[in-house]
Parts: sequence; structure tokens; C-alpha cells
Amino acid sequence: MEKYTIRTATEEESDNIITLLKEVAQWLQHKEVDQWQYLLGGEATAEILEGIREKYTYVVTKEDEIIGTVTVSPKQNEWDEYIFGKEEVSNSLYIHRFAVNRKYKGNGIGEWMLRWIEENVQHDKELLKLDCVGHNVTLNDFYKRCGFEYVGSTDGHSMFQKSII
Repeated sequence: MEKYTIRTATEEESDNIITLLKEVAQWLQHKEVDQWQYLLGGEATAEILEGIREKYTYVVTKEDEIIGTVTVSPKQNEWDEYIFGKEEVSNSLYIHRFAVNRKYKGNGIGEWMLRWIEENVQHDKELLKLDCVGHNVTLNDFYKRCGFEYVGSTDGHSMFQKSII
């Protein structure tokens, strides 16, 4: 992916990251996929900003444009505890707010981002974990194609994990 760069997000980019996430949430809403609606109301803004401050959020850029973002946290948040169960000692990295600008859909950027995470973001962890709504078949299939194993569901959300050791 020579024309794209992935790097740690800066606090100055927070507005652009939030805008990208809201645009993807609106696209999902338009496609009648009930996922990320909370982003449209701004309920996640504090958590998004915290991920950026803690250097857990990454951006993909093409020239100066942010075209993708993902947060990779070495610690569980409340949602992770609800979906995966509370881990006393976490051996996992949790992927959140994984998004690519829809105008770049189909260019392999999502797969490239997941490979980059696997190769570059370790924090001495053994697993990458993520979830998505179970009825979003396209996204469930995407994660399986990227080597993630379906490990069950909680409250309509598919749970996936991948070994990174």
C-alpha cells in the first residue's frame, strides 16, 4: 500500500477522525445496518478523544487526507467486558472504531490495516479481539477472510479473535 501511510493519530486530528466515524455511521444507517448509531449522537466523543490521547488510535492517510482510522486498546472498556466477559489479566488487544472512508472502499485498505495492526501493535498480547453486529453479514465475512475466528455471540454481536503470537 505504497500510497497510504498509517501512524498514531494526533489530538489535532480528533475532529477529522470524529467526522470520518460519523460519515461511516451515516452510511451504515442508510444501508439499514444497526451499528454505530451512538456515534451520530456524540455519545462516544469522550472515549474517542481518550483513545487518541492514550496513543491507541491510528489513522491511515493518503497525502494529507485521513481516509481510515482504528483504535487498538490493550485494556478492556465496559463494552469489551459486556461482549467478551471481564478478563482479570488481559492477553488481548481490542479493536474499536475500525473505519475506512467509503470513497476508498474495495481498495484493500481494511485488510492492510488489520495486517499492520497484527505486525506492529503488540503490547505483549496474544490475541486481537473485535466484535460487530451479527446481522452485518458482509462485515462478519470480511473478518473471517482476514483470518479472524468467530468465537460466539453476545446480545446479537458476533465476537471474533485472532492469534498474534
